[in-house]
Amino acid sequence: MDTLTHALSGALLARATAPAPSADALPLRRRVAIGALAAAFPDIDVVASWLSPLSYLYHHRGVTHSLVMLALWAVLLAWLCTCVWPNGKNKGSGWRAYAGVIAWGIAAHIAGDWITSFGTMVFAPISDWRAALSTTFIIDLWFSGIIIAGLLASWAWRRSRWPAIAGLGVLCAYVAFQFVLQQRAVDFGEQFAGQSALGNARVSALPRPVSPFNWMVVVETEDRYHYSLISLSRRAPPQLAPEAGFFARMGAPYLPLSHAQWVSADRWGASAQSAHATLAREVMAHPQFSFFRWFAQYPVLHRVDSDNPHTCVWFQDLRFFTPGRVVWPFRYGMCREEAGEWRAYELLSDNTKSPVY
Repeated sequence: MDTLTHALSGALLARATAPAPSADALPLRRRVAIGALAAAFPDIDVVASWLSPLSYLYHHRGVTHSLVMLALWAVLLAWLCTCVWPNGKNKGSGWRAYAGVIAWGIAAHIAGDWITSFGTMVFAPISDWRAALSTTFIIDLWFSGIIIAGLLASWAWRRSRWPAIAGLGVLCAYVAFQFVLQQRAVDFGEQFAGQSALGNARVSALPRPVSPFNWMVVVETEDRYHYSLISLSRRAPPQLAPEAGFFARMGAPYLPLSHAQWVSADRWGASAQSAHATLAREVMAHPQFSFFRWFAQYPVLHRVDSDNPHTCVWFQDLRFFTPGRVVWPFRYGMCREEAGEWRAYELLSDNTKSPVY
């Protein structure tokens, strides 16, 4: 999720969990503000990208997004709050009053990232495994809109926390609805795998922008991916007018199930026996390319650049494919001169690369 949506979710949760007014309770406005700041806090790990290109991959959604570290962050941030707001009459009861709302805010952030396809390392630093439910696109305007509606209702009926509770209930129901849609998309992929006699295929479905009904279904075999962009709500292909707006254009590639089109992408290129495929396998197995093997969910060869004496082999992750996007994020590869050593690079644009070590 984007950081703003995280902050709004923390504010809504802080209001929903606010106790009855008392001398020991935090002032409501402060509680909501702290909830928003706490929910935004985990994304402070973006500073890792300043250290090196790989630091972002290794550390984003890591220790600051960890259930293991949640209590520690809550206590440290609560102590910081007591420095900003010293104890006094009607100003809370010390760090414990802050720790609870901060813990709720960080937990809301972790949950918000868990439901995306990028996932989050919930057990860092013990494990770098990423938990990803993949029900919700990373920027979901419906998801954000429900939170905003809950906050507006809480402002209109500020004496009661029930509007905030209702907003959280609707939000959870929305994610549950997305999960049901995801299972429908997976069922569609499994039907294709069965009809195509793709034994031992792994089927998954990834959310896509604009609508919760838009999905990319991926059927994975040993060396090939089959994917289809589908809409679970449409009955006929969209007729895109020349004056169609941004959102209409973003949603146009997603077709009804009856008109679904399947695209094949070979993991090692067009021919598994070609020279390019041999290079691709060599790069993928290289020790210095282990970061991409760990990170990528659907790694596939992007291209091989052979410009004597330079050779570069580039990979991308189908997880980040979105129609209409000119440059994919997280494209990595390795380059060498003639028979020299391979070096890892990030492909920033079609003609620009940057070393990752």
